[in-house]
Parts: sequence; structure tokens; C-alpha cells
Amino acid sequence: MSVMLTRSAPIQTAAPVVANWSPESWRSFPIRQVPSYPDEAALKAVEGRLHRYPPLVFAGEARRLRAHLAEAAAGRAFVLQGGACAESFSEFSADIVRDTFRVLLQMSVVLTFGAKVPVVKIGRMAGQFAKPRSSDMETVGDVSLPSYRGDIINGPAFTAEDRVPDPVRMETGYFQSAGILNLVRAFSRGGYANLHRVNRWNLGFVERSPLAERYRALAERIDETLSFMSACGLNATSAPQIDETEFYTSHEALLLPYEQALTRIDSTSGEWYDCSAHFLWIGDRTRQPEGAHVEFLRGVRNPIGIKVGPTTQIGDLEKLLEILNPEDEAGRITLISRMGASKIRDHLPALVQAVKGTGRTVTWVSDPMHGNTISTASKVKTRSFEAILSEVQGFFDILTNEGVSPGGVHMEMTGQNVTECVGGAHQLTENDLGERYETFCDPRLNAEQSLELAFLMAEELKGRAHSLVSEA
Repeated sequence: MSVMLTRSAPIQTAAPVVANWSPESWRSFPIRQVPSYPDEAALKAVEGRLHRYPPLVFAGEARRLRAHLAEAAAGRAFVLQGGACAESFSEFSADIVRDTFRVLLQMSVVLTFGAKVPVVKIGRMAGQFAKPRSSDMETVGDVSLPSYRGDIINGPAFTAEDRVPDPVRMETGYFQSAGILNLVRAFSRGGYANLHRVNRWNLGFVERSPLAERYRALAERIDETLSFMSACGLNATSAPQIDETEFYTSHEALLLPYEQALTRIDSTSGEWYDCSAHFLWIGDRTRQPEGAHVEFLRGVRNPIGIKVGPTTQIGDLEKLLEILNPEDEAGRITLISRMGASKIRDHLPALVQAVKGTGRTVTWVSDPMHGNTISTASKVKTRSFEAILSEVQGFFDILTNEGVSPGGVHMEMTGQNVTECVGGAHQLTENDLGERYETFCDPRLNAEQSLELAFLMAEELKGRAHSLVSEA
């Protein structure tokens, strides 16, 4: 569906720094994946309130992330981005946030040791409430209702009342995001992220794993390294990096009224930032060069991701790079490959070669989840751990062969021990899916599958001839 939005927007007070752009200029462009709100006055009122609320993140944080992503493009850092397919209002709890944060910390320690570079940690959280849909309507039996588009837009229950887009949900999303960010900042800075604590968790995981012997040597080497650092006097007092970490948030910039309402001018630089998250991405269904989502994101200074898949046309990708990063600023653009294990070796090389041919700097990240979704005989969506690993290996191979640094991974995962993806060390099967199949969106790797993938990726990174460490 393609429509035009021309409704007036909250008035901003300063001139934009990007030519022919303003926070509301997207409203005169064709837009896809847009909900139809029945009460325009209510929508406008919510947008106005959101515009007056404090920012969720700050411009300086987004600039630091942009610098880290530039390091990943040069092979001097590695990106770990993970979290739920779509966040749910009903799963707003400290335990869920803590457990996902904890697993990302565990994975980052393992990957740091394997890649020999810092790991940039980005959560798919504190804003990942909207989801694109392949159809505007959903039909069950003889009844057709608007599709569920994520908790920030409408409700998941198949009732006419629940499926009506409600702008007040944007406020709920804002306040839940603020609560999640408060927790994440506390966990990041309050000692929970201490490297010694995190590696003890990893040692516990190794002991539980059926592949303990394979992982034990790596875990013990990390433990020895940390012990050596401690003996040399590198502790939380002398080196705060041991006790705390930087953690960033991200989501797909899908619901543009919400994104615009949280866009602010940075007082130190005079530039526009979308203060709903540090990192925003454009999905496979909204990356039209002439579309509203691209128009909005070209004017904000956050680092931007672009999902690229088997249908991505080289010409469109080249246009997107020109529109979104005309100055070719390192760290501005991250290309997130989501091909599928069976397609990546056929489709990704041409895109990597084309981007190299433009001479532009981008950060390449693998999303091995979205292209590997399958349905069981009983119509349950799942993903194969082995297919996910295969796509990651293909990504590493292709980038390395092209002389480009593999910049990171983008995963759908949870800190809970759900049973949504088959395979892995514990060899989950389709028969196991019913035990704890809890996602209301796409299947996620559970805590142990996520850690297993981190150990396997660390082995891949350690064994490659082309180091991610700069030769400089």
C-alpha cells in the first residue's frame, strides 16, 4: 500500500541543516506500512505531547556509536546487535531486560576474545514495538480485520476493537522505552557488566553444554587473561572499562509520526537527531529511495542501517547510499545482509562488489535470522540453528574474499530459555517447540543457543587468515 500523508505536524523552532529537509518533509512523500488512524485529532494531540517529552537518548551518545561503527567498517571493532523481533507491552519487566542484556554481555566477551577487537553492543530494545506486514488485512475464516502492526500501533487479539490503531499506544511505547533505558544504563554502569562476573557466567554455560569440551578451552583462556590482567593491577578501580560498558539501543524506524515527534536539534552542533534510539534502520519493505522513510532518515544524524536482501537492486542501493550519506561519512551507514543460508552466496557477492566499486565506506553486518524462517507441518514458525550458523559462515567467507571486514551480526534472541528455534547443542526438534514457544512475532534464539553461536563465531574469527585487527 502506498499513500500520501499531508497532515500538519508539530512546529519545530530551528532551521534544518540538510537541504530541502525538515522533520515533517516525509509527509509529502509516498509511504508504505502506515497505519490508518481513525481519529486525526487524537493522533495530533499525542504527537504534540511526545514532542514535549524529554529525549530518550542523546545526540552525543549517537555520535559515539557512529564513531564505533566507523571502527567496525575498518575492521577495528565488531558489532553485536540483538534482541526480540518485536517488543511486547505485556512483557515489560526488569527480569526480561536483565536477562537479554546479560546474554549480550556474555556473547560480547566471547566475541571480543575471538575477534581481538572491541565489541559494539546494540540492543533491539527500548523502541522495537512496530512491525511491518506483508498485507494490510488479516483474514480468519470469514472475518477480515486490519493486520496487527505491533503494540505501539494496535493490539494482537483478533477483534475489531483491538485492531483499531490507537495513537495513545505511542505514549505507552515511549514510557516503556524510558523504563528499559533506565534499567540498561543502571546495568551498564552499576557493576553488573564487570568482566569477571560475565566470564563466570560463561564458565557456567560451558559446564551445562553438551559441547563442553569444545568450548572449555576458549572459556578457560578468557579466564586466564582476566586473571593476568587482575594480577597486573588492572581492576575496576584502575580501569573502569572492566566494571562497566557502553550499550546502545536500536529499532526499525517504521512509525514515522512517533519518530518525528522525538526528533530534536542538538544544542551543541545544531544538527537534527532522532532521540528515540541511538541507531535506526530501514527495513526490506520501506527502503524505496523515493519513499517517506528514506526522506525522514536522510535528515537525522543518527547512524542508519539498511536491510539488504535477495530482492535488493544494485541501482537502488547506490541511490540509497547517495541519499542517506552524500558526504560518505564513515559510521553513518550500516548494511545489514538478510539473505538466507541458501541464497547468500548467490546474492551477497554482487552487492559487496558494487558497494566497493562506489568507493563508499559502509559497515557490513549479517542478519542470519530473517532469511531462515520456516514453517513446520503444524504451521508453527521456526528457524534452524544450523541454517543461522551457515549464513554467518557464508557472510564471513564472502566479505573476507572481497577484502572487506565483516563488521558484525544482527540477531533476534532472548535471555529466556524459550524453545522457538530448532537445533543447537541441545538438539531441539519440532516436537520441543511447544514447551516454551512464547514469541508473538518471529522465533528467537534462546539464551544457550545465542551463547553457542557466539562461541562458534569466535572460533571462526580466530581461525581466519584476514585478521579484523587493523594493519596500521
